Amino acid sequence: MSWFPNFLSPLPAIIAAGIAIPSLLVLYFLKLKRRELTISSTLLWKKAIQDLQVNAPFQKLRRNLLLLLQLLLLALLCLALSRPVSNYSPGAGKTSIILIDRSASMNAVEANGKTRLDEAKRKAKELVGTMGRNATATVIAFDDKAVPMCTFTSDAVALRNAIDAIKPTDRPTRLKLAYQLAEAQLAIIPEQLRPGAGAALPDVWLFSDGRALDQAEANVRANVKYEKIGSDEDKNIAIVALSAKRNYERPTEVQVFARLANYGPKPENAQVQLSVEPIDPATGQAAGSSVHSVAGVELAPERWSDDTWNKAHPNVRDEKFTTRDSVEFKLDISTAAVITVEQMSKEGDALAADDVAHVVIPPPKALSVLLVTDGNPFLERLLDSLNLQKPAQMLPSGYEAKIPTEYDLIIFDRYSPKQLPPNGNFIYFGGVPQGLKLKPVKDGDKNVMLTEVTVLDWNRDHPILRGISLNKVYAEAAIKLDVPLETEVLVDGSKGPLLVLHREGQSMHLVCAFDILPSTWPVRPSFPVFMYQALQFMAVGADMDLKQSLQPGATPKISRTNLQKLGKDVKKIQLNGPGGSREVDVKDTGDFVLPPLDFVGVYSTDPSIPQYERIAVNLLDPNESNLVPVEHPPGGVDEAMAVGSKKSRLELWWWIVACAALPLLLIEWWVYTRRVHL
Repeated sequence: MSWFPNFLSPLPAIIAAGIAIPSLLVLYFLKLKRRELTISSTLLWKKAIQDLQVNAPFQKLRRNLLLLLQLLLLALLCLALSRPVSNYSPGAGKTSIILIDRSASMNAVEANGKTRLDEAKRKAKELVGTMGRNATATVIAFDDKAVPMCTFTSDAVALRNAIDAIKPTDRPTRLKLAYQLAEAQLAIIPEQLRPGAGAALPDVWLFSDGRALDQAEANVRANVKYEKIGSDEDKNIAIVALSAKRNYERPTEVQVFARLANYGPKPENAQVQLSVEPIDPATGQAAGSSVHSVAGVELAPERWSDDTWNKAHPNVRDEKFTTRDSVEFKLDISTAAVITVEQMSKEGDALAADDVAHVVIPPPKALSVLLVTDGNPFLERLLDSLNLQKPAQMLPSGYEAKIPTEYDLIIFDRYSPKQLPPNGNFIYFGGVPQGLKLKPVKDGDKNVMLTEVTVLDWNRDHPILRGISLNKVYAEAAIKLDVPLETEVLVDGSKGPLLVLHREGQSMHLVCAFDILPSTWPVRPSFPVFMYQALQFMAVGADMDLKQSLQPGATPKISRTNLQKLGKDVKKIQLNGPGGSREVDVKDTGDFVLPPLDFVGVYSTDPSIPQYERIAVNLLDPNESNLVPVEHPPGGVDEAMAVGSKKSRLELWWWIVACAALPLLLIEWWVYTRRVHL
């Protein structure tokens, strides 16, 4: 509460004071006209001389209690006339739900050295101190999930302990689950279950910076009181994107790309450092980190527009503001490693979680590919140009005679194999294997064919199709596919799916429904790029490009197959990383899930599980890195209900009249009557 008052009508009060106070003083200078009296003693002349001095102008006022009391009374009345007001935050009502945001952005350090979460907890405990005797409250902590910290209680000590028990995470913010849990908690209160309009809506106190990802989806039936936490002047330079991939033709070359953003109020220059920590594949131990290279970035505030830039730099008004917000590194790595990208401008930076990002790089893998075909010059020439480790070609009859199992990838051209190796990766052109859930539509014993097909749309975000255009791709005929729900359609044609990615068992199948020879695709630039990315995805794996890190809060699922590669019976897994070490029990059968990875950093497993030796967790979240608090209550809450975002106003004039002016008037009357009687 702010006790320093504001004044709604200061001018009338000043005018009234300017008239009333001088008038009172003048009255004390003036006396009534004296009567002439005959006196017999000179002692009475002294009194007459005193009266003459009083009537003389510019005389010094004598000490007079009545005058002092009347001046004070006039001053108080003039002060009341100015209508002083004080703003204050309302206290807790009868039923309160306290929601405290503990997401990544709440770890930002403010100017006072405390985090936003610390400030939210402090305000929440102050709110608990305003609860009445019959009031109850509960506490819920939330990030991308909501956790009740205590049940409804009127015990202030228990509520404060629940607030103190809230720990920060690096997870994103989602408000919908917190509101849903709040409504679920309210459902167990008898007063809320009684029918009729007499039951007042409960109060939901939201302590947050308001940066929720699902504001449009979140809503709650309650009086939401939003306590905005944080300052919009906080500096924060964040890494918002990071990717790394190997050069397919040169497996030891890794390209690393990072993009940064400035969410502070001023332009910033920053150095970006890339360091490499090699990992011994035999022991799984890190060999020590070393700085590889450094690059610089120039970042304008994300809140700036071109007009803002022009106003700040009038000499270049006709130019658009351009900055360098990304860096790219190339390095040779012949073994597994952890690559770290770090922005070094940390002085005054409010949030540390987005200053560093990691990529776990597996060792390079040279591909061995088998092409099963009766002859296809496009595929043959393409595979020869890729410098594969062990490219091979085989006729369909030779394949059926001996099912090969030593290849990383097998390509079937215009051939539907009757049998496949027990596991592996396969690509089909104009054919569908037998025995899969993915089947061709049959008309008797023949496949149903779609004639004169063109590409309608494709999944541009998939690693296999990224950066390529399939416009004007035409095929004479395509197999009509019966696609299961779990199968991913990558390319849609004018008459049905043309390219699908199907996973079944331990195998991955990429099926192109048409023969590429009687089509326009092989002569278009997109085809070799497609083959390059398909081979990389199918044989090397998506982790080489996109799946380089997890978001905070992820729970990786580990397959039983990965454990079997250890060659021993594993009952427990030690998970080491930010936040300490945790022991995970491994089930005897089936897959198992690691506990939530709540903090950014690099985690490791002991014993080292293949493909999970190192797990990188990065924030890479523009919403959490943007530390500008939301002014209005988030979550689709009606503005009239969001009373917590505004201060309540208390007018003080009647307190002045009732508690000061009236008692002072009574004292003045008492003093006057005593003097008159005396």
